[in-house]
Parts: sequence; C-alpha cells; structure tokens
Amino acid sequence: MLFMGILTWKPEKRDEVIQRRIQWKYPEGVKRIGEWSDLPGNRVFSLAEIDDPKAMLAAASAWSDIANLEIVPLMETDEVLKLLEAEKAMR
Repeated sequence: MLFMGILTWKPEKRDEVIQRRIQWKYPEGVKRIGEWSDLPGNRVFSLAEIDDPKAMLAAASAWSDIANLEIVPLMETDEVLKLLEAEKAMR
C-alpha cells in the first residue's frame, strides 16, 4: 500500500534534521518512491510503498524525537473511483 509521510519540524531543529536525514536509510520493507522538500517551510514529503506495518513503525519512530510525522494512506484515484462506482451500483 502507498503512504505519504509528512515530516514537520521546528526551525531550531533544522540542522539536526538535515544531519540525521543525510545519515538515515529507509528501513527494510519500505520502498521509497520519492521524497520532496518544501522549500519555504520545514517539511519533507515522502511517498513509499509499505506492506508490513512494522516497517512503517520503524521508519516513523526514527523521527519522533525531533519532528512530527503525519502518515496518510493513499490509493490511486482511478482505483478509488472504481470502488466508489461499484459501491454505488450495490445500493
């Protein structure tokens, strides 16, 4: 399943976050699809495919001491529309 991780930190944590990210590797079980930085702010958006919740927990816990992490499950819009159409047809 796809997940978008949104990592946000306080400005005074910037250098610590940068240093950790340079050294940090995604844990086994997390297939990184892409990662983008919010240039005017203190955020990073990471898109990953994760099948095992343990891998997601390992990735999230590595940042909990210096940043907030929001994890959002995602699905391709075409797939969502198919599911919604099928649900509508069942009513």
